[in-house]
Amino acid sequence: MSIGANLHKIEEKLSDFIYTLVGVSKTKPNSYLEEAYQAGLRHFGENKVQELVQKQETLAQDIHWHMIGHLQSNKVKYIAPFIHLIHAVDSLKLLKEINKQAAKHQRVIGCLLQIHIAEEENKFGLGFEEAENLLLGGELSALKNIEIHGFMGMATNTDDQEQIRMEFRGLKLFFDDMNILVNHPQVKLAHLSMGMSGDYELALEEGSNMIRVGSAIFGSRG
Repeated sequence: MSIGANLHKIEEKLSDFIYTLVGVSKTKPNSYLEEAYQAGLRHFGENKVQELVQKQETLAQDIHWHMIGHLQSNKVKYIAPFIHLIHAVDSLKLLKEINKQAAKHQRVIGCLLQIHIAEEENKFGLGFEEAENLLLGGELSALKNIEIHGFMGMATNTDDQEQIRMEFRGLKLFFDDMNILVNHPQVKLAHLSMGMSGDYELALEEGSNMIRVGSAIFGSRG
């Protein structure tokens, strides 16, 4: 099945949901991205800065690029001129660097706070309490060139569908709570990025409105 057919299959299956589909194009050649673009996809996600920059320079300029991998502070400067959304912000230090680099380009960069919802300790992310303290604290007021647009969470890598569902549900509850509690010009909680190729349907059922899908569109890696 072609990349375009895979895209349309996902769209048909999920026609009752309102969501943004981010095609996880990491490690894929430009020809794959061009085929997806021709089929209508405009949001692409990369997890390596060098690969992201190379693709941005050569592909269509109306693509919305998402940085979905762990981002080191010293790499922010390379993507600051063009990045649409940074998904995996897990520290105030990183937010400050994004703000610094965005200011150099007279931009406001949208960010998602990564929340640790999985059982695996090796996954990155803020705890619920850490994220709440950041959103309700005073540090954000000085960061005029970033906006917190929502949260991203990755569920435990398990076959236990109920566990995955509960992890997604917990993040959705936190998202709803923060939308009520937080009133800050730098915080506009609109996006809840949960769900990948293996669990995006569960994520949408539990309230996700942004899904990151790679293999279901482009085929398996390797």
